[in-house]
Amino acid sequence: MLKKDLILRNPLRMMGRDNDDILNPGQFGAVLARAGVGKTAFLVQLSLNALLQGKNVLHISLTDPVNKVSLWYKEVFNLIAEQYQYQGHQINQLWESVLPHRFIMTFRVEGFSVPKLQERLADLTEQNIFSPQMIIVDGFPFGETGHRSLNEFKDMVAEQGMHSWFTMRTHRHEAPEADGTPQQLADVSDLFEIAIQLLPVGKEIHVKALKGGDSFSKHLDLRLDPSTMLLTNQS
Repeated sequence: MLKKDLILRNPLRMMGRDNDDILNPGQFGAVLARAGVGKTAFLVQLSLNALLQGKNVLHISLTDPVNKVSLWYKEVFNLIAEQYQYQGHQINQLWESVLPHRFIMTFRVEGFSVPKLQERLADLTEQNIFSPQMIIVDGFPFGETGHRSLNEFKDMVAEQGMHSWFTMRTHRHEAPEADGTPQQLADVSDLFEIAIQLLPVGKEIHVKALKGGDSFSKHLDLRLDPSTMLLTNQS
């Protein structure tokens, strides 16, 4: 009941779906924001929502070591539990039950490539250690070679029936395109089905849909609490 309650209470339901499958197999989603605004916290909440539903999530970090990523998950999970006033043995049991569904993998940015990822994934799946359904990539190097690498990545997730979310760092000094699209997304927008931007507005952080269709944009009305980085419903 506790697991079901957390899933039902999750503000991510406001993103247009009743479960974590905001993306279909083979699709990409991006979370854009300036440094320190909450990209990783947002993706950890997406991941936890999937984990609570028994989905296997591979979290790839190109910026932080495994122990730091693991700490992110534990802190966010505890904050969610506190928000809904859950505590004690039951919440600890729930935490232990989701851990087998998560696998954290790290790369150095300069050492990351899709072929290397495929090798490491093959090692995991062929030994029945872990087979992901969702991949999170934090710190992907969007640059001159980004489009080619993303194409390879998209082919891989499509072949294996997975979907993937990426963080995308924006910069205050860079002007967006004429239609408001941040430069970082503009060059690879054709590969992403959904794009979400986290925007500081006064004392709030607004969650804005940049791409994903009219229905998705209309229903997305969320905020990040700046003190906890947890998602909240506007209502």
